[in-house]
Amino acid sequence: MEDSSTGQEARKTHISLVVIGHVDSGKSTTTGRLLCECGIVDERTLEMYTQESAQAGKASFKYAWIVDNLKSERERGITIDITLSNFTSPRYQFTIIDAPGHRDFVKNMITGTSQADVALLVIDATQGGFEDGISKQGQSREHALLAFTLGVKQIIVAVNKMDAKCVQYSEGRYMEIKDEVSTYLNRVGYKSNRISFVPISGWEGDNIIDKSSNMPWYKGPSLLETLDNCAPPKRLVDKPLRIPLQGVYRIGGIGTVPIGRVEAGTIRPGIQAAFAPTPIVAEVKSLEMHHKTVEEAGPGDNVGFNVKSVSVKDIRRGHVASNANDHPAASVESFEAHVIVMNHPGKITKGYCPVLDCHTAHVACTFTKLIEKVDRLTGETIRKDPEYLMTGDACVAELKPVRPLCVETFAEFPPLGRFAIRDMRQTVAVGVIKSVKYAKEEEKEKKEVASYDMF
Repeated sequence: MEDSSTGQEARKTHISLVVIGHVDSGKSTTTGRLLCECGIVDERTLEMYTQESAQAGKASFKYAWIVDNLKSERERGITIDITLSNFTSPRYQFTIIDAPGHRDFVKNMITGTSQADVALLVIDATQGGFEDGISKQGQSREHALLAFTLGVKQIIVAVNKMDAKCVQYSEGRYMEIKDEVSTYLNRVGYKSNRISFVPISGWEGDNIIDKSSNMPWYKGPSLLETLDNCAPPKRLVDKPLRIPLQGVYRIGGIGTVPIGRVEAGTIRPGIQAAFAPTPIVAEVKSLEMHHKTVEEAGPGDNVGFNVKSVSVKDIRRGHVASNANDHPAASVESFEAHVIVMNHPGKITKGYCPVLDCHTAHVACTFTKLIEKVDRLTGETIRKDPEYLMTGDACVAELKPVRPLCVETFAEFPPLGRFAIRDMRQTVAVGVIKSVKYAKEEEKEKKEVASYDMF
Protein backbone atom coordinates (compact mmCIF):
# COMPACT_ATOMS: atom_id res chain seq x y z
CA MET A 1 0.00 0.00 0.00
CA GLU A 2 1.70 3.15 -1.19
CA ASP A 3 1.35 6.67 0.06
CA SER A 4 -0.53 8.69 -2.52
CA SER A 5 0.18 12.09 -0.99
CA THR A 6 1.12 14.98 -3.21
CA GLY A 7 3.81 17.49 -2.47
CA GLN A 8 1.23 19.81 -0.93
CA GLU A 9 -0.17 17.01 1.28
CA ALA A 10 3.33 16.03 2.35
CA ARG A 11 3.68 19.44 4.01
CA LYS A 12 0.60 18.87 6.17
CA THR A 13 0.98 18.32 9.90
CA HIS A 14 1.56 14.64 10.58
CA ILE A 15 -0.58 12.77 13.14
CA SER A 16 -0.26 9.15 14.21
CA LEU A 17 -3.64 7.56 14.91
CA VAL A 18 -3.90 4.24 16.79
CA VAL A 19 -7.06 2.14 16.43
CA ILE A 20 -7.82 0.31 19.68
CA GLY A 21 -10.66 -1.59 21.33
CA HIS A 22 -12.00 -4.98 22.37
CA VAL A 23 -11.46 -8.02 20.15
CA ASP A 24 -14.09 -8.31 17.36
CA SER A 25 -15.25 -4.72 17.77
CA GLY A 26 -14.54 -4.13 14.07
CA LYS A 27 -11.25 -2.22 14.29
CA SER A 28 -9.64 -3.68 11.17
CA THR A 29 -12.88 -3.51 9.17
CA THR A 30 -13.30 0.16 10.12
CA THR A 31 -9.66 0.90 9.29
CA GLY A 32 -9.94 -0.85 5.93
CA ARG A 33 -13.18 0.91 5.09
CA LEU A 34 -11.68 4.31 5.99
CA LEU A 35 -8.69 3.65 3.72
CA CYS A 36 -11.03 2.67 0.88
CA GLU A 37 -13.21 5.76 1.33
CA CYS A 38 -10.09 7.96 1.33
CA GLY A 39 -9.00 6.46 -2.01
CA ILE A 40 -5.91 4.65 -0.67
CA VAL A 41 -7.22 1.24 -1.82
CA ASP A 42 -8.35 1.06 -5.44
CA GLU A 43 -11.36 -0.93 -6.69
CA ARG A 44 -9.21 -3.68 -8.23
CA THR A 45 -7.39 -4.32 -4.95
CA LEU A 46 -10.66 -4.34 -2.98
CA GLU A 47 -12.15 -6.79 -5.46
CA MET A 48 -9.14 -9.07 -4.93
CA TYR A 49 -9.69 -9.01 -1.16
CA THR A 50 -13.42 -9.60 -1.70
CA GLN A 51 -12.75 -12.73 -3.75
CA GLU A 52 -10.00 -14.06 -1.48
CA SER A 53 -12.06 -13.62 1.70
CA ALA A 54 -15.12 -15.19 0.11
CA GLN A 55 -13.10 -18.20 -1.06
CA ALA A 56 -11.82 -18.62 2.51
CA GLY A 57 -15.37 -18.54 3.85
CA LYS A 58 -14.76 -15.15 5.49
CA ALA A 59 -16.59 -12.77 3.15
CA SER A 60 -17.25 -10.30 5.96
CA PHE A 61 -13.50 -9.82 6.42
CA LYS A 62 -12.82 -8.17 3.05
CA TYR A 63 -12.11 -4.75 4.57
CA ALA A 64 -10.18 -6.21 7.48
CA TRP A 65 -7.86 -8.06 5.10
CA ILE A 66 -6.64 -4.73 3.77
CA VAL A 67 -4.66 -4.34 7.01
CA ASP A 68 -4.55 -7.93 8.34
CA ASN A 69 -1.90 -9.37 6.03
CA LEU A 70 -0.45 -12.23 8.08
CA LYS A 71 -1.70 -15.74 7.24
CA SER A 72 -2.31 -16.44 10.93
CA GLU A 73 -4.36 -13.23 11.25
CA ARG A 74 -6.59 -14.20 8.35
CA GLU A 75 -7.02 -17.78 9.54
CA ARG A 76 -7.95 -16.76 13.08
CA GLY A 77 -9.89 -13.65 12.09
CA ILE A 78 -8.03 -11.43 14.57
CA THR A 79 -5.24 -8.85 14.40
CA ILE A 80 -1.98 -10.09 15.92
CA ASP A 81 0.64 -7.44 15.12
CA ILE A 82 0.35 -3.72 14.40
CA THR A 83 0.16 -2.49 10.81
CA LEU A 84 0.80 1.05 9.55
CA SER A 85 -1.02 2.73 6.65
CA ASN A 86 -1.29 6.32 5.47
CA PHE A 87 -4.09 8.62 4.38
CA THR A 88 -4.82 12.34 4.30
CA SER A 89 -7.62 14.54 5.55
CA PRO A 90 -8.09 18.17 4.49
CA ARG A 91 -5.79 19.33 7.35
CA TYR A 92 -3.55 16.40 8.24
CA GLN A 93 -1.33 13.60 6.99
CA PHE A 94 -2.28 10.53 9.05
CA THR A 95 -0.39 7.35 9.83
CA ILE A 96 -3.03 4.91 11.02
CA ILE A 97 -1.86 2.13 13.35
CA ASP A 98 -4.21 -0.86 13.48
CA ALA A 99 -3.59 -2.49 16.88
CA PRO A 100 -4.65 -5.97 18.05
CA GLY A 101 -7.60 -6.26 20.43
CA HIS A 102 -7.02 -9.77 21.73
CA ARG A 103 -5.71 -9.99 25.29
CA ASP A 104 -2.86 -12.29 24.21
CA PHE A 105 -1.36 -9.54 22.03
CA VAL A 106 -1.60 -6.52 24.35
CA LYS A 107 2.19 -6.16 24.14
CA ASN A 108 1.87 -5.35 20.43
CA MET A 109 -1.03 -3.00 21.14
CA ILE A 110 1.16 -1.11 23.63
CA THR A 111 3.95 -0.82 21.05
CA GLY A 112 1.52 0.77 18.59
CA THR A 113 -0.14 3.04 21.13
CA SER A 114 3.20 4.34 22.39
CA GLN A 115 3.75 5.85 18.92
CA ALA A 116 0.36 7.57 18.65
CA ASP A 117 -0.90 11.14 19.02
CA VAL A 118 -4.61 10.32 18.86
CA ALA A 119 -6.58 7.16 19.71
CA LEU A 120 -9.63 5.85 17.87
CA LEU A 121 -11.45 3.60 20.36
CA VAL A 122 -13.82 1.32 18.43
CA ILE A 123 -16.78 0.14 20.51
CA ASP A 124 -19.05 -2.77 19.52
CA ALA A 125 -22.65 -1.50 19.84
CA THR A 126 -24.27 -4.95 19.71
CA GLN A 127 -26.02 -6.51 22.70
CA GLY A 128 -23.34 -8.38 24.63
CA GLY A 129 -20.53 -7.01 22.49
CA PHE A 130 -20.45 -3.65 24.25
CA GLU A 131 -20.95 -5.21 27.67
CA ASP A 132 -18.04 -7.63 27.15
CA GLY A 133 -15.68 -4.87 26.07
CA ILE A 134 -16.48 -2.48 28.90
CA SER A 135 -16.51 -5.16 31.62
CA LYS A 136 -13.77 -5.28 34.24
CA GLN A 137 -11.79 -7.75 32.11
CA GLY A 138 -12.70 -6.10 28.79
CA GLN A 139 -10.10 -4.74 26.43
CA SER A 140 -12.08 -1.55 25.68
CA ARG A 141 -11.50 -0.57 29.30
CA GLU A 142 -7.84 -1.62 29.44
CA HIS A 143 -6.97 -0.11 26.06
CA ALA A 144 -8.38 3.28 27.08
CA LEU A 145 -6.38 3.21 30.32
CA LEU A 146 -3.19 2.22 28.49
CA ALA A 147 -3.68 4.90 25.83
CA PHE A 148 -3.97 7.62 28.48
CA THR A 149 -1.04 6.23 30.46
CA LEU A 150 1.13 6.19 27.34
CA GLY A 151 0.40 9.86 26.67
CA VAL A 152 -2.39 9.76 24.08
CA LYS A 153 -4.48 12.68 25.31
CA GLN A 154 -7.03 12.93 22.46
CA ILE A 155 -9.50 10.08 21.97
CA ILE A 156 -12.28 9.54 19.45
CA VAL A 157 -14.88 6.89 20.25
CA ALA A 158 -16.40 5.20 17.20
CA VAL A 159 -19.57 3.38 18.25
CA ASN A 160 -19.48 0.68 15.59
CA LYS A 161 -21.92 -1.93 14.21
CA MET A 162 -24.85 0.49 14.36
CA ASP A 163 -26.23 -1.47 11.37
CA ALA A 164 -26.55 -4.72 13.36
CA LYS A 165 -30.05 -6.22 13.61
CA CYS A 166 -30.05 -5.90 17.39
CA VAL A 167 -29.12 -2.20 17.15
CA GLN A 168 -30.86 -0.94 14.00
CA TYR A 169 -29.23 2.49 14.15
CA SER A 170 -30.88 3.14 17.54
CA GLU A 171 -30.23 6.54 19.09
CA GLY A 172 -31.14 5.10 22.49
CA ARG A 173 -28.42 2.43 22.28
CA TYR A 174 -25.88 4.99 21.09
CA MET A 175 -26.67 7.35 23.98
CA GLU A 176 -26.53 4.48 26.50
CA ILE A 177 -23.03 3.55 25.28
CA LYS A 178 -21.91 7.18 25.06
CA ASP A 179 -22.92 7.88 28.67
CA GLU A 180 -21.18 4.80 30.10
CA VAL A 181 -17.98 5.19 28.06
CA SER A 182 -17.79 8.93 28.84
CA THR A 183 -18.00 8.21 32.56
CA TYR A 184 -15.19 5.67 32.35
CA LEU A 185 -12.93 7.85 30.18
CA ASN A 186 -13.37 10.78 32.60
CA ARG A 187 -12.39 8.46 35.45
CA VAL A 188 -9.28 7.36 33.55
CA GLY A 189 -8.25 10.99 33.19
CA TYR A 190 -9.50 12.14 29.78
CA LYS A 191 -10.94 15.64 29.70
CA SER A 192 -14.42 15.96 28.22
CA ASN A 193 -13.22 18.43 25.59
CA ARG A 194 -10.69 15.85 24.35
CA ILE A 195 -13.32 13.11 23.80
CA SER A 196 -15.44 12.84 20.63
CA PHE A 197 -18.15 10.27 19.81
CA VAL A 198 -19.29 9.16 16.35
CA PRO A 199 -21.87 6.42 15.60
CA ILE A 200 -20.65 4.40 12.60
CA SER A 201 -20.87 1.20 10.65
CA GLY A 202 -17.43 0.18 9.42
CA TRP A 203 -19.01 -2.52 7.25
CA GLU A 204 -21.73 -0.40 5.60
CA GLY A 205 -19.71 2.83 5.63
CA ASP A 206 -22.20 4.89 7.66
CA ASN A 207 -20.63 8.16 8.91
CA ILE A 208 -17.14 7.15 7.79
CA ILE A 209 -16.69 9.95 5.24
CA ASP A 210 -20.22 11.21 4.59
CA LYS A 211 -23.12 11.71 7.00
CA SER A 212 -25.44 8.69 7.06
CA SER A 213 -29.12 8.95 6.17
CA ASN A 214 -29.71 5.96 8.46
CA MET A 215 -29.03 8.10 11.54
CA PRO A 216 -30.80 11.44 10.96
CA TRP A 217 -30.84 11.98 14.74
CA TYR A 218 -27.03 12.35 14.75
CA LYS A 219 -26.09 15.97 14.01
CA GLY A 220 -22.33 15.76 14.55
CA PRO A 221 -19.43 15.36 12.09
CA SER A 222 -18.45 12.18 10.26
CA LEU A 223 -15.46 10.12 11.38
CA LEU A 224 -13.10 11.76 8.87
CA GLU A 225 -14.37 15.24 9.84
CA THR A 226 -13.85 14.38 13.51
CA LEU A 227 -10.28 13.29 12.78
CA ASP A 228 -9.73 16.53 10.88
CA ASN A 229 -10.88 18.49 13.93
CA CYS A 230 -8.12 17.06 16.16
CA ALA A 231 -5.79 19.53 17.83
CA PRO A 232 -2.26 19.45 16.36
CA PRO A 233 0.14 17.68 18.75
CA LYS A 234 2.99 19.45 20.50
CA ARG A 235 6.41 18.17 19.44
CA LEU A 236 9.80 17.93 21.20
CA VAL A 237 11.63 19.66 18.34
CA ASP A 238 14.40 21.25 20.41
CA LYS A 239 15.35 18.11 22.38
CA PRO A 240 18.15 15.64 21.52
CA LEU A 241 17.19 12.82 19.15
CA ARG A 242 15.20 9.88 20.57
CA ILE A 243 13.68 7.07 18.46
CA PRO A 244 12.29 4.05 20.33
CA LEU A 245 12.62 1.19 17.85
CA GLN A 246 9.46 -0.62 16.79
CA GLY A 247 11.40 -3.24 14.85
CA VAL A 248 14.58 -4.03 12.91
CA TYR A 249 14.63 -5.61 9.46
CA ARG A 250 17.16 -6.97 7.00
CA ILE A 251 16.27 -5.73 3.52
CA GLY A 252 17.99 -7.23 0.51
CA GLY A 253 20.24 -4.83 -1.35
CA ILE A 254 19.99 -2.25 1.45
CA GLY A 255 21.02 -3.87 4.73
CA THR A 256 19.84 -3.41 8.30
CA VAL A 257 16.89 -1.02 8.67
CA PRO A 258 15.58 -0.06 12.13
CA ILE A 259 12.11 1.50 12.12
CA GLY A 260 10.37 3.65 14.71
CA ARG A 261 8.76 6.96 15.47
CA VAL A 262 10.86 10.03 16.15
CA GLU A 263 9.80 11.21 19.61
CA ALA A 264 12.30 14.06 19.95
CA GLY A 265 14.96 15.83 17.92
CA THR A 266 15.90 15.42 14.28
CA ILE A 267 17.48 12.56 12.33
CA ARG A 268 19.49 13.02 9.13
CA PRO A 269 21.69 10.78 6.98
CA GLY A 270 25.32 10.97 8.06
CA ILE A 271 24.82 11.19 11.82
CA GLN A 272 26.34 8.60 14.14
CA ALA A 273 23.41 6.75 15.69
CA ALA A 274 23.78 5.19 19.14
CA PHE A 275 21.46 2.34 20.13
CA ALA A 276 20.85 2.25 23.88
CA PRO A 277 21.04 0.16 25.98
CA THR A 278 23.75 -1.42 23.77
CA PRO A 279 27.16 0.22 23.13
CA ILE A 280 26.58 0.03 19.35
CA VAL A 281 27.18 3.17 17.28
CA ALA A 282 26.70 3.23 13.50
CA GLU A 283 26.38 5.76 10.70
CA VAL A 284 22.95 6.46 9.26
CA LYS A 285 23.35 5.87 5.52
CA SER A 286 19.84 6.77 4.33
CA LEU A 287 16.43 7.73 5.68
CA GLU A 288 12.90 6.90 4.49
CA MET A 289 9.35 7.94 5.29
CA HIS A 290 6.33 6.27 3.66
CA HIS A 291 8.65 4.43 1.22
CA LYS A 292 10.22 7.69 0.04
CA THR A 293 13.80 8.82 0.66
CA VAL A 294 14.02 12.01 2.73
CA GLU A 295 16.88 14.14 4.02
CA GLU A 296 15.42 14.85 7.44
CA ALA A 297 12.73 13.67 9.84
CA GLY A 298 11.47 15.16 13.09
CA PRO A 299 9.14 14.44 16.02
CA GLY A 300 6.01 12.55 15.07
CA ASP A 301 7.49 11.04 11.91
CA ASN A 302 7.54 7.27 11.40
CA VAL A 303 10.87 6.45 9.79
CA GLY A 304 13.09 3.68 8.60
CA PHE A 305 16.84 4.27 8.39
CA ASN A 306 19.66 2.17 7.03
CA VAL A 307 22.73 1.79 9.26
CA LYS A 308 26.22 0.52 8.39
CA SER A 309 27.79 -2.65 9.79
CA VAL A 310 25.02 -3.57 12.23
CA SER A 311 23.35 -6.97 12.36
CA VAL A 312 19.61 -7.40 12.93
CA LYS A 313 20.62 -9.60 15.87
CA ASP A 314 22.42 -6.72 17.60
CA ILE A 315 19.50 -4.27 17.97
CA ARG A 316 15.80 -4.91 18.52
CA ARG A 317 12.40 -3.53 19.44
CA GLY A 318 12.62 -1.54 22.66
CA HIS A 319 16.08 -0.13 22.01
CA VAL A 320 16.37 3.66 21.62
CA ALA A 321 18.26 5.36 18.79
CA SER A 322 19.90 8.74 19.47
CA ASN A 323 22.68 10.95 18.14
CA ALA A 324 25.97 9.68 19.59
CA ASN A 325 27.36 13.22 19.50
CA ASP A 326 24.42 15.02 21.14
CA HIS A 327 23.37 13.81 24.60
CA PRO A 328 22.92 10.17 23.58
CA ALA A 329 20.45 7.90 25.37
CA ALA A 330 21.92 5.38 27.80
CA SER A 331 21.21 2.19 29.72
CA VAL A 332 19.84 2.65 33.23
CA GLU A 333 20.82 0.69 36.32
CA SER A 334 17.72 1.74 38.25
CA PHE A 335 15.17 4.53 38.44
CA GLU A 336 12.79 6.17 40.87
CA ALA A 337 9.17 6.43 39.80
CA HIS A 338 5.86 7.76 41.01
CA VAL A 339 3.55 4.71 40.77
CA ILE A 340 -0.23 4.48 41.15
CA VAL A 341 -1.69 1.01 41.78
CA MET A 342 -4.83 0.77 39.62
CA ASN A 343 -6.00 -2.81 39.98
CA HIS A 344 -4.00 -5.39 41.93
CA PRO A 345 -5.74 -8.28 43.74
CA GLY A 346 -3.14 -8.50 46.53
CA LYS A 347 -0.27 -6.56 48.04
CA ILE A 348 2.77 -5.17 46.22
CA THR A 349 5.91 -5.54 48.33
CA LYS A 350 9.66 -5.15 47.91
CA GLY A 351 10.88 -7.78 45.43
CA TYR A 352 7.75 -7.68 43.25
CA CYS A 353 8.85 -8.19 39.62
CA PRO A 354 6.18 -7.47 36.97
CA VAL A 355 6.61 -6.52 33.30
CA LEU A 356 7.01 -2.80 32.67
CA ASP A 357 5.86 -1.37 29.32
CA CYS A 358 7.64 1.88 28.51
CA HIS A 359 7.69 3.30 24.95
CA THR A 360 8.31 0.16 22.79
CA ALA A 361 10.21 -1.75 25.50
CA HIS A 362 8.70 -4.62 27.51
CA VAL A 363 11.09 -5.50 30.35
CA ALA A 364 10.57 -7.08 33.77
CA CYS A 365 11.56 -4.74 36.61
CA THR A 366 11.97 -5.44 40.32
CA PHE A 367 10.63 -3.14 43.03
CA THR A 368 13.87 -2.87 45.01
CA LYS A 369 12.57 -0.27 47.47
CA LEU A 370 9.25 1.29 48.47
CA ILE A 371 10.51 4.74 49.39
CA GLU A 372 7.30 6.43 50.49
CA LYS A 373 3.54 6.24 50.14
CA VAL A 374 2.16 9.54 48.83
CA ASP A 375 -1.14 11.28 48.23
CA ARG A 376 -1.98 10.43 44.61
CA LEU A 377 -3.19 13.97 43.87
CA THR A 378 -0.81 16.25 45.77
CA GLY A 379 2.28 14.04 46.08
CA GLU A 380 2.53 14.77 49.81
CA THR A 381 4.19 12.04 51.86
CA ILE A 382 1.78 9.83 53.83
CA ARG A 383 4.23 7.22 55.13
CA LYS A 384 7.95 6.55 54.77
CA ASP A 385 9.14 3.01 53.92
CA PRO A 386 5.70 1.37 53.60
CA GLU A 387 5.63 -2.42 53.88
CA TYR A 388 3.23 -2.89 50.99
CA LEU A 389 0.94 -1.19 48.46
CA MET A 390 -2.64 -2.03 47.49
CA THR A 391 -5.16 -0.92 44.85
CA GLY A 392 -5.64 2.85 45.04
CA ASP A 393 -2.28 3.53 46.68
CA ALA A 394 0.37 5.82 45.20
CA CYS A 395 4.04 5.70 46.06
CA VAL A 396 7.56 6.62 45.10
CA ALA A 397 9.51 3.42 44.45
CA GLU A 398 12.91 2.37 43.19
CA LEU A 399 12.82 -0.13 40.33
CA LYS A 400 15.61 -2.09 38.73
CA PRO A 401 15.30 -3.73 35.28
CA VAL A 402 16.24 -7.40 35.08
CA ARG A 403 17.91 -6.82 31.70
CA PRO A 404 19.36 -3.72 30.03
CA LEU A 405 16.79 -0.97 29.50
CA CYS A 406 16.78 2.61 28.25
CA VAL A 407 14.27 5.05 29.76
CA GLU A 408 14.27 8.79 30.48
CA THR A 409 12.73 11.08 33.07
CA PHE A 410 9.18 12.16 32.38
CA ALA A 411 10.16 15.84 32.73
CA GLU A 412 12.75 15.65 29.93
CA PHE A 413 11.23 13.13 27.52
CA PRO A 414 7.58 12.35 28.40
CA PRO A 415 7.15 9.59 25.78
CA LEU A 416 10.11 7.70 27.31
CA GLY A 417 9.20 8.48 30.90
CA ARG A 418 5.68 7.01 31.19
CA PHE A 419 5.00 3.36 31.80
CA ALA A 420 2.34 0.78 32.49
CA ILE A 421 2.83 -2.28 34.70
CA ARG A 422 1.13 -5.47 33.57
CA ASP A 423 0.73 -8.66 35.58
CA MET A 424 -1.77 -11.50 35.53
CA ARG A 425 -2.76 -10.44 31.97
CA GLN A 426 -4.01 -7.04 33.08
CA THR A 427 -2.75 -3.52 33.76
CA VAL A 428 -2.15 -3.32 37.51
CA ALA A 429 -0.35 0.03 37.84
CA VAL A 430 0.86 3.07 35.93
CA GLY A 431 3.68 5.48 36.61
CA VAL A 432 6.12 8.15 35.55
CA ILE A 433 9.88 8.23 36.02
CA LYS A 434 11.17 10.90 38.42
CA SER A 435 14.91 10.22 38.24
CA VAL A 436 17.32 7.74 36.69
CA LYS A 437 20.59 6.20 37.76
CA TYR A 438 22.62 5.30 34.72
CA ALA A 439 24.57 2.07 34.38
CA LYS A 440 28.00 2.36 36.04
CA GLU A 441 29.98 2.42 32.85
CA GLU A 442 28.10 5.52 31.73
CA GLU A 443 29.02 7.50 34.89
CA LYS A 444 26.24 9.99 34.23
CA GLU A 445 24.78 12.30 36.82
CA LYS A 446 21.49 11.27 38.38
CA LYS A 447 18.68 13.56 37.31
CA GLU A 448 16.06 14.69 39.81
CA VAL A 449 12.54 15.84 39.00
CA ALA A 450 10.51 17.72 41.57
CA SER A 451 7.07 17.49 39.95
CA TYR A 452 4.57 14.78 40.85
CA ASP A 453 2.27 15.66 37.94
CA MET A 454 1.99 12.24 36.28
CA PHE A 455 -0.06 13.18 33.26
